[in-house]
Amino acid sequence: MSKHYSKASVAGLLIALGIIYGDIGTSPLYVFDEIIKERAITDDLIIGSLSCIIWTLTLQTTVKYVILTLKADNRGEGGIFSLYALVRRQKKWLVLPAMIGGAALLADGMITPPISVTSAIEGLHQLDQIPLLRDISGDTIVVIVLSILALLFFFQQFGTASIGRLFGPIMLVWFTMLAVLGLAHLADDLAIFRALSPHYAIELLTKYPKGFWILGSVFLCTTGAEALYSDLGHCGRSNIRISWIFVKTCLVVNYLGQGAFLLAHYHGQVIDTEKLKVLYSLMPDWFRLFGIIIATTAAIIASQALISGSFTLISESIRLSLWPKMKIKYPTEERGQLFIGSLNLLLFVGCCGIVLYFKNSTSMAAAYGLAITMCMISTSILFANFLVGKRVMPFWIYLYLAVYLTIEISFLIANLEKFPHGGFVTLIVGGGLFAVMYVWYRSRKIKNRYVEFVRLEHYIPMIQELSNDKSVTKYSTHLVYMTSANNPKEIEHKIIYSILNKKPKRADIYWFVHVDTVDDPYTCEYVVDHIIPNDIIRVEFRLGFRVQQKINLMFRKVVEELVNNREVNITSRYESLEKNNVVGDFQFVVMEKYLSNDNDLPFFERVVMKLHFWLKEISLSEERGFGLDPSFVTVEKFPLIVSPVPQISLKRVYSESFDEESQIM
Repeated sequence: MSKHYSKASVAGLLIALGIIYGDIGTSPLYVFDEIIKERAITDDLIIGSLSCIIWTLTLQTTVKYVILTLKADNRGEGGIFSLYALVRRQKKWLVLPAMIGGAALLADGMITPPISVTSAIEGLHQLDQIPLLRDISGDTIVVIVLSILALLFFFQQFGTASIGRLFGPIMLVWFTMLAVLGLAHLADDLAIFRALSPHYAIELLTKYPKGFWILGSVFLCTTGAEALYSDLGHCGRSNIRISWIFVKTCLVVNYLGQGAFLLAHYHGQVIDTEKLKVLYSLMPDWFRLFGIIIATTAAIIASQALISGSFTLISESIRLSLWPKMKIKYPTEERGQLFIGSLNLLLFVGCCGIVLYFKNSTSMAAAYGLAITMCMISTSILFANFLVGKRVMPFWIYLYLAVYLTIEISFLIANLEKFPHGGFVTLIVGGGLFAVMYVWYRSRKIKNRYVEFVRLEHYIPMIQELSNDKSVTKYSTHLVYMTSANNPKEIEHKIIYSILNKKPKRADIYWFVHVDTVDDPYTCEYVVDHIIPNDIIRVEFRLGFRVQQKINLMFRKVVEELVNNREVNITSRYESLEKNNVVGDFQFVVMEKYLSNDNDLPFFERVVMKLHFWLKEISLSEERGFGLDPSFVTVEKFPLIVSPVPQISLKRVYSESFDEESQIM
């Protein structure tokens, strides 16, 4: 966590407003539109749904995330993968909710920008006082939205360090506007304050016709709650908790104002929510254009936060070996600011596809929320295991699970009604992303079952003899292998085979480099083990799951420190170069696997491995994934035989001519 924001401060509160609350803060643009769609406006509907909104924000956002889940910080960092890193050693199956939650968040990142920006731009339908915009068509709205999204995704590659400072003040203006608009209409119907009682929420769910299914629309008010936890590292717990008091107050006041306005002006009517947006109806005519501009800016900030969060999510999953390696750029020096080009393109195509498919925010809302409920359920499961690790009394853990699984499964069931109306889109997207994670994770487990490790001490004499055997052409002065062996006394058999058998590789010093991804997000340390001084050296990097693995630069720094401490001599051993103190050459060897035909895998595992190697072909190569310089890397391919074919029964049959010859002899 940044030292500047570990405690509450004005700067920290502004940054929290700009980074965290974009998604949940733009919900007033479409929540009530979705609730009243094709329904007559009555006291039961408005007061009951308002009560549901208020208590959802209280129980789900305030209690679960702001009060409880924020306690589960991983050295100041939050998010579903940070939480998973805290509990992954407890039970192996916890990787499943982590992958489901991560995939759901990515799917959410594809639909939040379209629905937020479209909801804001659709306010142009209500600018009757401007002749040019009086009869603006839906297709024009789509073109404007696509243009905004294109610019938004284009500028991702340059980072947001400079304009990011404006996010906080702009969101402060947005929330203040929401509060003022709500306050201005509370007097329209003072009976709206009855919504503060949960009694009316219960009545709506149990007595109103199909009232339970309204939960699917109510859920939209809390879809951004996960961001409060994901951005813990950027803002700090105190700043989030204090700023949430202001944000929640503004949201509740605005929702109450929307409800009072509807009861006072449209009681008993059914509104066309594609043309009339409740939030914009609260605005006086002279202010509406300014309101649309502020809302659009807030929607863009919300989209930016989701996109940046998606980049962080994928970078974490790569470090945790849950996603294929991708090229990551760091456009600015600001901590946590990164850019993944291929993911940016994927999100852009997905957002544009959603806009073109649904065309308006009302249709998008029908698909929104289904995937994110899965993320919230996953967070509940992981947090319960975090509480187990903290030795919390079982009673409180079971109470937590009973309350929140009941709430979230209810939301999930209510959201399932959206499946035929577009919910299948986010489930397909989320399912596809989960499949990638699962294939990558599962294939690694399959491969690890058959990776053969040998004791390094058994081969040290042979390696030393090879190093001193001048009849063998020297391969390089320093030969560096990347090893996956966690035990420093072991090494993969394939590396020994590469050194001694495949083509003997004589070198003066053999280096074995291992990267251990640890649970602490920003750990960056190394351990050196001189197995044979100045002859065989093992270097182990311990890197947090948020640290970029620039092994080329890190290894160079390690070598410099070892030379300065006189622990190793890296001067070339060639006589002509040694007397001039010329540094010897370094050559990295990366072992690249391919699936051998000599395998007899079960059908499911065969499919998983085929998909794994297909993903490997289109993702970043091993050497680039480790940040190695390709000019100093040799890639050796070797067959991966994870399940050898059973003993083949072959019988030799002699030809007649062979029998006659043997008889003559």
